[in-house]
Amino acid sequence: MGKAMRLYWGYIAVGALIVAWTQQWALPVIAALSVAVSAYAAFRVPVWCGAVNRDGKTYCRNNAYGLLMGCGNRQHRWQKLKMIVLRSKVGDVSRAVFPTARDKFNGFLAVGGLLSAIAAVIVPVVTG
Repeated sequence: MGKAMRLYWGYIAVGALIVAWTQQWALPVIAALSVAVSAYAAFRVPVWCGAVNRDGKTYCRNNAYGLLMGCGNRQHRWQKLKMIVLRSKVGDVSRAVFPTARDKFNGFLAVGGLLSAIAAVIVPVVTG
């Protein structure tokens, strides 16, 4: 039970974030949960590596943590982050970062968490 909780705590945070928005919890709590969900999806969710292999045609299938991080291979660790920054590699980002439906769902969680954090900061400003 402990290992599963350590690996998948972000999904519990997603559920808590949904409850927080529907029950209108305090906005700092919503912002904290939103940042936690985004950070979990970007850096801790168990996924395949997805970095481009040396042949340039296939993608690494080793286990990794986080949509933006690679596996234990030294060359793969920061390859996804570099692809996002370098203009020549932007076209490969979607295939490398989101190779499976599960990874696309986790990407949706990361973006949703970021949007939720932004909304939690903007709502008090707009409503006064």
